[in-house]
Amino acid sequence: MPRPIPHHRHDYLHTCEITTRWMDNDAYGHVNNVVFYSWFDTVVNEWSIARGLLDVGHSPIIGLVVESGCHYFEPLAYPGKITAALRVAHVGNSSVRYEIGIFGEGRDGAAAQGHFVHVYVDRETRRPKPLPETWRAALATITTRES
Repeated sequence: MPRPIPHHRHDYLHTCEITTRWMDNDAYGHVNNVVFYSWFDTVVNEWSIARGLLDVGHSPIIGLVVESGCHYFEPLAYPGKITAALRVAHVGNSSVRYEIGIFGEGRDGAAAQGHFVHVYVDRETRRPKPLPETWRAALATITTRES
């Protein structure tokens, strides 16, 4: 499989600014790979909460990550600011494939890009639930054909 080409900021429809923290750097002096996944989670949930789709403590449906992946292109480090950018590549009956780009301060090319697939389930039973129309309408605002 050929190595992907870094995406550009304009390839995404929503962004979230995040400040790196001292603890994000690893022994090699750059942000550790696990932190990128935390940023993925942050931008997906920040977007969902801001649109009233997710109430972390009370929503009747919640998203569980069933698949993830990431390609890294350049290191990031503390101190600094990053932009986590979000788009939706696919909406299924109860699942969503979110794609995320992570951009260093002032950079147009992604330092990393990846995806999360969430399956939305009933909070109590943990069984898949069809996405409500309100969710589908909100997701449509960040769904791209280019994904």
